[in-house]
Amino acid sequence: MTTYVYGIARDERADPAGPAEPEPHELPEGLTGVGDPPRPVRVVGGGGLTAVVSDCPDRLRPKRRDLLAHQRVLAEVGRWSTVLPMRFGSVSDSDEKVRAVLAEHAERYREQLDRLTGRVEYNVKAVHREEVVLHLVLAGNAELRALAAANRASGGGSYEERLRFGELVAHGVREREVRDAALVEDSLRPLAEECRPGPESAGWFVNLSFLLTRPAAERLLTTAAGLEKAHPQLDLKVHGPLPPYSFVTP
Repeated sequence: MTTYVYGIARDERADPAGPAEPEPHELPEGLTGVGDPPRPVRVVGGGGLTAVVSDCPDRLRPKRRDLLAHQRVLAEVGRWSTVLPMRFGSVSDSDEKVRAVLAEHAERYREQLDRLTGRVEYNVKAVHREEVVLHLVLAGNAELRALAAANRASGGGSYEERLRFGELVAHGVREREVRDAALVEDSLRPLAEECRPGPESAGWFVNLSFLLTRPAAERLLTTAAGLEKAHPQLDLKVHGPLPPYSFVTP
């Protein structure tokens, strides 16, 4: 049976001179993780650190049930310790292999734990409210307004005229996305200690993760709400607090 790894934390009570095997009562009683049925979660110690693990089910897939279980375990661990979250699907050959990795990389893990202590991650994605941004694009472009008026006067315009109009509108929306992406980043980045871009997608034009202290997180939420109020074309999706997934060095 392979070992599924959720995250790594300090073992505050470990004796550096002896075997490091933390007491399992550190975890909430009955805590379970991935799998169907869900596998019991346990701890594995090594090098003065604790890995939170469970048995790994066969044919593990990123199903919603297991993704949520992974997040729930990290949230529970985060209640009592700073944790280096592992990505979903982090698997080791055995508990012994986990111990060996903890011992081998203990110094690097401790450095990261020191850097992340008291910090959380917030992810911000931005999309445009379509009707509002189209109004802004038309209002700011005299050529577009003239084309729209001409097309209306001629019963909608020819295919080529409609195509030309659509291309100009799409170009105007892309320009607005660039401007608004800079607005969001410039407003939120100064509040964070670190900022990392997330994967690009057609679903949004901003995807940024911020590493923050908890007091700074409150300021980020307030600033994001203020941006939406001042710029109604913006629809900001703010997710957090999260374990600092984006700020862990593999």
